[in-house]
Amino acid sequence: MQELLFYFFIILAASILQTSTGFGFSVMATPFLLLLFTPQEAMQINIILSLVISFSLIWKVRHDIDVALLKKVMIGSVAGAPFGSILFALVDVTTFKLLIAILLIGLTILLIRNFSIQQTRSRDYGVGFISGMFTTSIGMAGPPLLLYFASTHRNKETIRAVSLAYYIFIYLISLLSQVIFEGTSKMVWIYSMYALPIVFLGLIFGQMLFTRLNQKLFKILIYFLLVAAGLILLIQSLWTML
Repeated sequence: MQELLFYFFIILAASILQTSTGFGFSVMATPFLLLLFTPQEAMQINIILSLVISFSLIWKVRHDIDVALLKKVMIGSVAGAPFGSILFALVDVTTFKLLIAILLIGLTILLIRNFSIQQTRSRDYGVGFISGMFTTSIGMAGPPLLLYFASTHRNKETIRAVSLAYYIFIYLISLLSQVIFEGTSKMVWIYSMYALPIVFLGLIFGQMLFTRLNQKLFKILIYFLLVAAGLILLIQSLWTML
């Protein structure tokens, strides 16, 4: 019973974060889900519930989606995904995670110090490429998008809407490939079903939070998520090395 309550608390917190920002479910949930499930089960539960949130919100946020930007990010991610698989097969993943963690934390510090870049067509494709590569190599699609959107100063509505729409695309592909090539388990789907009422509760609270967040607070949340993602990767890689 205690494990189930802990599971529900994790899902509620992650659902609120994902609903209010468009990001954060995997950052918040995955480290704790790994305490309860195998890595494959934790990843699949994460993907399924992230998809539920994205599908539940997509109609509401559809008018905020920058369709041109979304298309370029999606095309870039399709091109980047095979390179991520090659990296996963050829390089030491632990060392790669360590480098990404240091880079992620360093770039976030630059953002906090008001670093910015100009959005361009090639950079839109590029961030999609990196996101696709990260998805198939370290299982994190979000950080490259977060860094890019924050550095180009997009408004919170566009960031959330594009992110949620992109996750539907990238996570559907990820889930299908995992089920086909790695299989799944009954536990994944049972616990995903258990979590659905909690996810919908998180949707309500997350939407209430989103309406109360101004652009400045939204940016602070983005910085928090980026630092958290970097620290999680850093701890994972250092723990593996020990």
